[in-house]
Amino acid sequence: MENEPLIDDALKSELSALYQAGDRHYHNLAHIEAMLALAGDYRGLLGDPEAIEAAIWFHDAIYDSKAKDNEAQSADLAEKRLAGRADPSRLNRISAMIVATATHQLPSFDDATATRDASLFLDMDLSILGAVPDAFDAYERAVRREYHWVEEPMWRAGRSAVLKSFLARPHIFHTEEFRQRFEPQARENITRSLLALQTAS
Repeated sequence: MENEPLIDDALKSELSALYQAGDRHYHNLAHIEAMLALAGDYRGLLGDPEAIEAAIWFHDAIYDSKAKDNEAQSADLAEKRLAGRADPSRLNRISAMIVATATHQLPSFDDATATRDASLFLDMDLSILGAVPDAFDAYERAVRREYHWVEEPMWRAGRSAVLKSFLARPHIFHTEEFRQRFEPQARENITRSLLALQTAS
């Protein structure tokens, strides 16, 4: 069990197929690859880099813009597919991190290293908010396409509420590393997006 990687090529292929579904405009393989690249950047800070990699691969595996339980379903899939590859406490950590992407609130772990890993993982997931303006605007358009079935007034109200909730936090990012790298730009991007949502008619 110890020598077997958590995520092998067979699992990568299976998950890649899910991420390449035609209705995914943002929550796709490019999002996973961007997070894996960030996990590489910060690997030295991670207590369990393999668990983070697994959480990244599984966190949006199930994605239906009309469903409310994508994260829980993605966590269930991770638990099923990783059973026997990781001990129960490690599986629980991975599952808890995946579920946490629903709210981006930190899971409550007793272990400081696990908490730190979860902080970095959640920050990786939100790093797009602090991307350069063109990339952020492309992200906003891609998310809108995933919710193409939502009528415009409803979309503007719902998206505005989500963005305002991020701005209302004392910090968007949990870790000092990501705050320094992404926070100022994220606040600018979100403020600009809110303005556009409010002035669109």
